[in-house]
Amino acid sequence: MEVTAQEVAEWMVQEIKFTGTLRQEEAIEYVKTHFGEQFVFVNDNGNASLSKEVKKAFRKLHGGRIAWDRDGFLWAWT
Repeated sequence: MEVTAQEVAEWMVQEIKFTGTLRQEEAIEYVKTHFGEQFVFVNDNGNASLSKEVKKAFRKLHGGRIAWDRDGFLWAWT
């Protein structure tokens, strides 16, 4: 069965609910390994990033309860 961006986003939210934070590099590694490379791309800065579809689904799901920590390169439950 094909995995959707929604499922990836749901995993991210669950992970953050459970542990309080999620580091971007760990998320990218996990997503690549468990969900597939199609959800990860290299951005203009040469950094690995999650696909726009995943980010959009993720934002909808958490509804502002999760914040991005630019300095720590991680998401955190607010």
